[in-house]
Amino acid sequence: MALHISGLITMVIFYLLVLGIGIWAFLKSKKMEKNSAGGQVEVSFLANRRVTLTVGVFTMTVGVFTMTATWVGGAFIIGVAENVYDPTKGLIWALIPLQISVSFIIGGLFFAKPMRDKNYITMMDPFQRKYGTTLTGLLAIIPFISEVMWVPVTLISLGVTLSVFSDLPLSLCIWISAAVAIVYTVLGGLYSVAFTDVIQLSLVFCSLWLCAPFVLASDVYTDLRQTAFNHTFQAPWLGRLEPDDVWIWIDNFLAMSVGNLAFQDFYQRTLSSSSTATARMICFIAAGVVIVLGIPPVLIGAVAASTDWNLTSYGSPSPYERGEAAMALPIILLHLTPTAVFVVGMGAIAGAAMSSTDSCLLAATSIFTTNIYTLVRHQVSEKELQWVIRLSIVVVGTVGTSLTYLDSRTLAFWILSSDLTYTVMLPQLICILFIGSSNAYGAVAGYVVAFVMRVLCGEPVFNLPAILRFPGCSLEDGVYVQRWPFKTTCMLSSLVTILVFSYATSLLFNKGILPERWDLFRVKTQEETAPADGARLGENDKHASEPMLDTRC
Repeated sequence: MALHISGLITMVIFYLLVLGIGIWAFLKSKKMEKNSAGGQVEVSFLANRRVTLTVGVFTMTVGVFTMTATWVGGAFIIGVAENVYDPTKGLIWALIPLQISVSFIIGGLFFAKPMRDKNYITMMDPFQRKYGTTLTGLLAIIPFISEVMWVPVTLISLGVTLSVFSDLPLSLCIWISAAVAIVYTVLGGLYSVAFTDVIQLSLVFCSLWLCAPFVLASDVYTDLRQTAFNHTFQAPWLGRLEPDDVWIWIDNFLAMSVGNLAFQDFYQRTLSSSSTATARMICFIAAGVVIVLGIPPVLIGAVAASTDWNLTSYGSPSPYERGEAAMALPIILLHLTPTAVFVVGMGAIAGAAMSSTDSCLLAATSIFTTNIYTLVRHQVSEKELQWVIRLSIVVVGTVGTSLTYLDSRTLAFWILSSDLTYTVMLPQLICILFIGSSNAYGAVAGYVVAFVMRVLCGEPVFNLPAILRFPGCSLEDGVYVQRWPFKTTCMLSSLVTILVFSYATSLLFNKGILPERWDLFRVKTQEETAPADGARLGENDKHASEPMLDTRC
């Protein structure tokens, strides 16, 4: 592709802007650490719980912007347009905006209140209070891996965007963007993330809605109402749901919606809110904002599916036939809009990718620092934790960026990370928050069942064969395709296992059927001393599971 000087200048200005905000946030957070009762960690991860409904001159909702920007990244924008354009999928398989909106609504109704009321720092803190440091550290491995997998998701989309208007190598574009995100996240923590999210999402909102009218004003495509249902240049862009694919669609919808509730990113935003009411309001408003932001990429993908490419400077064959379906949105902007609009649109996608990248870095780091690092270091000072946070951001960013060499598909790592959180962590989170009778034995059993079942179901990304084959499983192009909702089956199996083993072990030890010396997790002791409201256990119980960080105000 030809080099666009104006586009590169725009990107340089944007990167300098967010880097400058990171430096400003670093200075601001330093001042707050001196006056904060929560200490350096709470300032870095939760902005001292001062993310309110308004901020400074922007008069926009910071919480809503940071919540939305976490998911509305480059992968969201490019992925939605790609799936709508793909003749084998269509809009019916590109419902990511609706899936995210559903997760925000459910999160605001049920999950935000119990988490924010207890003043937790990370999603794993309730596990810490009930199960102790060691078991919580092991459970935290899955959400930590899921967060690391989000880094390549955002950076791949950013690299695809830059490769359209720059002759720089894809890998170089990715590493430059990763370096900027790492630096300003290290400097400012959640303050830099929050305020850069305001700028980035404002850019995304304005730019996408600026580009859409220019795309729709083009005369090289057929009326969208006609191509939605009829085969014109390709299959209808609405897509078709075959009877054999209904269960797959339901399974994916649940994994990509409810599965988001087991991501640390969601709780990073709700827990940083100034109050429980604010946290819930942020969820509900963000549910509407994400739908609005999802409309432009859907329209652009539909235009791509309705375009006669012979009438464009791109020419034939089509992007899908050239294997460039993932670049449908950038290609449409390049060939159907003025240069200035194209540059602005590319800046919007780059900004969205950066918004999600910094969120992933901070979420993964918070889980590692507060739940895993303590397995190695039991007595940690605030100063040491602050340096661990910074080093972890650099390591996670570097590892996540390196994963981009393994798979260049826009949504591959997103789907896989949501899969992990849905099947393994969601049942754990449901039990720890809403089912008081669950215990450590049930958690371990459910964890093992979910992980083993998911591995046995197979995963094409890692070339894992499908050993556990459910009804409808068929061999297609040398790969077994599970048409049964196996992800939901794994999740429900884990949930039932947690409940059954928790009840059984509690009964065996409380009734004296098994001797107390066999009670490795001290279930009987905890049930006798645990407060009814789930608060921290008493100091006099030497077996009580305490949180690694006291987050009480």
